[in-house]
Amino acid sequence: MGTEVGIAVTVVYSAQTRDVVEETLRLEEGTTVEQALNASGLALPTPAEGVPLGGQGVWGKKVGLTHVLHDQDRLEVYRPLTVDPKVARRERFAGQGAKKAAGLFAKRRDGAKAGY
Repeated sequence: MGTEVGIAVTVVYSAQTRDVVEETLRLEEGTTVEQALNASGLALPTPAEGVPLGGQGVWGKKVGLTHVLHDQDRLEVYRPLTVDPKVARRERFAGQGAKKAAGLFAKRRDGAKAGY
């Protein structure tokens, strides 16, 4: 049984919702995030195309392009946010309504104000 040299890194990118591309790469020790992205061959948008990336991270923790990868790392390429999370939450809340018996307000104490 031969041993493989280097590290195994999985690169994950989703250009749109429910469309995930995942590729496992065999790279040399000391490979940076930028080198791994270039080696991945994924069709990642570039700032020159006018489509900015939302950044990148390893196992959900944001890292820079110079971060050195380790064996079994999962390199995730993020899309930019299209909606501010606070705005999205407010819109969901407005749709549920504080006076309706839905979501967070399905259970209310007798005599309690709406939303409590």
